[in-house]
Amino acid sequence: MRLTEASVELRPRSPWEAVDLGVLLARRHRRLLMSSWAIVTLPVFTLLSLLLWDYPSLAILLFWWLKPAFERLPLLILSQALFGATPTLKQSLKAWIAALKPQLIASLTLRRLSLSRSFTLPVQQLEGLDGSAHAQRIALLGQKDLRAARLLTSMGGSLELCLWLGLMLLFYAMIPLQIEIEWSWRSLLDVEGDWNWLEHLTNGLYAIVLVLWGPIYVSCGFALYLNRRTTLEAWDIELAFRRLRQRVMGSAYALLLGASVALSFSPTAVMADDAPQEQVYSCPLPPLDSPELDEQAAAPGTPRLLNQPLTSQASQTAIKSVLGNPPFKNPKPVSGWRLAEHQKAGKTGDAPDWLAKWVVGLLNVGKTLSTVFEVALWTLLALGMTWVIWRYRAWFGTYVGRSQQKAPVPRSTPEQLFGLQVSADSLPADIAGTAERLWQQSPREALSLLYRALLSRLLTDYQLPLRHADTEGQVLARIAELKQPSLDAFSHELTQHWQNLAYGHQLPPLDARQNLCDRWRRLFAAQGAT
Repeated sequence: MRLTEASVELRPRSPWEAVDLGVLLARRHRRLLMSSWAIVTLPVFTLLSLLLWDYPSLAILLFWWLKPAFERLPLLILSQALFGATPTLKQSLKAWIAALKPQLIASLTLRRLSLSRSFTLPVQQLEGLDGSAHAQRIALLGQKDLRAARLLTSMGGSLELCLWLGLMLLFYAMIPLQIEIEWSWRSLLDVEGDWNWLEHLTNGLYAIVLVLWGPIYVSCGFALYLNRRTTLEAWDIELAFRRLRQRVMGSAYALLLGASVALSFSPTAVMADDAPQEQVYSCPLPPLDSPELDEQAAAPGTPRLLNQPLTSQASQTAIKSVLGNPPFKNPKPVSGWRLAEHQKAGKTGDAPDWLAKWVVGLLNVGKTLSTVFEVALWTLLALGMTWVIWRYRAWFGTYVGRSQQKAPVPRSTPEQLFGLQVSADSLPADIAGTAERLWQQSPREALSLLYRALLSRLLTDYQLPLRHADTEGQVLARIAELKQPSLDAFSHELTQHWQNLAYGHQLPPLDARQNLCDRWRRLFAAQGAT
């Protein structure tokens, strides 16, 4: 991995800026990523649909469960393309087959439902770590940006569902309107009673959604992983020093060459060549058997140095005290099992390696089970509270409910409209029979009786808010709001005969008597009118 050949700027970023970088990476290599994903996933989806034709839900569930195996291909392409060596489609497919085998069972079982799958996949595939080393590496990387990776998976699942439903709605919207009108849905979709083809078709829309979203999801998780490694390993600082070195290398060679030439022609060098050999040293060394040589080569623990005001032991003590306090050292109490560190320190040297690994794995399983039990207890508590609220909802409604609404004040029914008595006491029991008897002697009184009875029925039976200032036209408009064609037609005909006789003094035709009375009986027979 050569950092200087990276196709993106390696620097610490915020988590969401790293996600944006992942989207840009997927956009740059979209053709290779989408085509390779489609070549791998669509045949698998077709095979599952054919093998499980009678079980379309099981087919799409298995296809969804195999997503971690498919996600290794985009990660392989992006990891090589990041440093300039973008593979071809053929090379990518060959390398994916080789990269598919390691830890595939763990990816499809224990780690399948992990929300940080896109963030931890590079540790498994690119770094090749497994077991306790994998767990320690994930713990180190997960100290930051792990929450963003989990939110990425959650939002990605919601986005997949939205795109899937959108494609299904688009499919139904493209059905021609003429076919929808002339054919029922069952005759359009039913093929000899077999509906499986429609479910497999909607499942295929999900496979198409993954062709678009799958590489983007992997690329965003890979960008979060790169951002975390850039922060931990100071890639940006290393690149800055390398650029600085490349910038000064040319000038440094020139300076060294010039200095060597200048020193070769300096007067001091010429005088040193002409002077005798014993005059070259300004401070000659003492003889080998001289006691001064022992004092000059004395170690820090010699009596000569220990008797000085600042001894070596005092300086070492002062250095240790400085290094043992902040900011050089920040002691932090940590409780829990540290079997791996103890084994490295030699405290458990008698225990075999397989036993230590087994104990570490058992501790990890216990930690996972404790998390599961914690979630289960919180869920049980929430369900219990929900059941209590539902069980005693009447009690809560009595003491915690909203204030009682005031009972509606009954509206007083007017006794007169347009100067006509419309109260039920002023009308006979048999409206139609009385109108037929009055028609022979006085058609005006017969029509007045029918019209008054109609107004009374509108006030009492239909609760129409009629007022004294309403006209006949306004009454007909309120009747039209009831959406009853027979009542509306009868009211129009009766009102027309009544207005012609009351204002125009025009007698109704002879057949109007029997027609109006029969229609009155049909309309108000259910209310007890005869």
